[in-house]
Formats: sequence, C-alpha cells, structure tokens
Amino acid sequence: MSFNDKSRLDPTQVEDRRGRGRGRTIAVGGGGLGLIIVVVAMLFGVDLTGLTSTDPGGQQVPFSTESAGGSNDLQAECQTGADANEREDCRIVGFVNSIQAFWADEFAQGGGQYTQADTVLFTEATEAACGYASAATGPFYCPRDQKVYLDLDFFNELQTRFGAQGGSFAEAYVLAHEYGHHVQNLLGALSGSSNATGPGSEAVETELQADCLAGVWFFHAAETGYLTQLTDQDIIQALDAAASVGDDRIQRETQGYVSPESWTHGSSEQRQLALKDGLQSGDIATCDSPGWTP
Repeated sequence: MSFNDKSRLDPTQVEDRRGRGRGRTIAVGGGGLGLIIVVVAMLFGVDLTGLTSTDPGGQQVPFSTESAGGSNDLQAECQTGADANEREDCRIVGFVNSIQAFWADEFAQGGGQYTQADTVLFTEATEAACGYASAATGPFYCPRDQKVYLDLDFFNELQTRFGAQGGSFAEAYVLAHEYGHHVQNLLGALSGSSNATGPGSEAVETELQADCLAGVWFFHAAETGYLTQLTDQDIIQALDAAASVGDDRIQRETQGYVSPESWTHGSSEQRQLALKDGLQSGDIATCDSPGWTP
C-alpha cells in the first residue's frame, strides 16, 4: 500500500516538537517505578494519568502541552500523498489523516461525533498533560490532553532490539493502535482503574481491543482516499509489528524469561489475533467483547 499521490494532507493534525527536547533524564516516582514505566510504555503505554513526574532534583515538572515557538515545518513540507511516499514524517501525517477520517465517518454513521486527537512528534523529551516523557517511554496516548506522543526513533528500536521487520505499515500499526485508545476514551471504554495484570486481565483486554480497532481501520484504510489498496506485504508488516511488542517477547529481551502473571498488553499471539479480528471483519462490533485471552 502506498499513498495516492494527489491526496491532500492535513499537517495541522500533527504537532512537530522535534529538536525541542530538554535533554533531561526523567525520574518518575522513585525506586524501580521509572524502569517499570519505561518497560510498560515500550509495550505501547496508554494512560500515564496520575503519575508524578519529577526531574533528577526532585522538583515537579509542570504539565505543559505548548510547543516552543516556531512554525510547524510539516505544514510546508507535507502537502500531498506524493510527499507522504517520500518522507517518513509526511507519511505519519498521512496515516494520522486516514485514521481520523475513518473514525470521524464511523462515529457519524453511528449518530455520534468524533473528537480529533493530534499526534505530537518529539525527540529526547517532551511534556504532556499526563507527565514529562522521555524518548525511552515509546509511543503513548494521553487521555488528559487527547494526544498521541511519538518519537520516530521508536521504529528503529522495534527493528534493532525486538526483531520487527519494520516498514511503513509497522508505523501505521503503532499509530492505529494509539488512536484505538483514543476511540476507547471517547466511548468511555478506556480502562485505567484496575491494577490487575495477566493474560486475562482488564488491562490486557483494553490493549487487545485497541489492536482490534487498529485492524478495523486497516480494513477500511483505502476507503478514506489517502491510501491505495492493502497488500499482503502490508498485512505481514503490521502483524509482525504486533508480535514484536507482545509481553512475552519484550520480557524475553529485557529480563530473559517470561512471566505471564505480569502481562499488561498481551502475548505476541494474542496481539496478532486481535489485530487479525479487526482486519478480517472491518466491523467495530468485533472488538466489543475481546475473546483473545486463553
């Protein structure tokens, strides 16, 4: 799948904070909590609400969502689908445009109204309404400001450390998953109250539902006008990316063994099955009652 060269992009849906990171080390909470948060976020963390962000000196970091001055270069560089086929950052703009166009239409058909959620591109570190995030935290959705946060270096990490094939549709999967959390938030289905973990936990079901919702967008992506028809290679890239962020694979890489009782996002198999469910049906109802736990 590629972008239709003549499709018009809307770069206002992506805020470019790259190169504006403050270069500070994040220390969240204390003790081992910071490491736990980093590992969880690498599995596509979702709700960081309630965490206390501090700098190394123990001072609270104010929650600011404003970017440092200057215009968004994406507005000049990312105009058409042809730009998205040439540049990674414009490709992100195109994926965000397509994902949100689909969900806006889906909500309208159901008699509801979709609220747009911008994606923030950053390097090193940035501030969100949910806390002060470093690049190590990976992509996440913040329900407090309804924005998706992404450092593009995360995709290199998926390939070099976790063995993903990479490719543009690995990027599409990441974004579609995070926007799945936004859809859950708008529908009042975003779980953040339970501390339970494990393959059948509420936390895992929430993440698998977001994977399923990502698959629903994949099914309809070409209908939004931004993209051409999905190919087998696109599907392989997306499924491979889903497997690469399974709890079991992450645990083998980071600690050398698998402990299912601590899973928060689901195994590689669970995540692939959830994505397939949405991709094969194209129906949001498929994702209402996750059935991917053992």
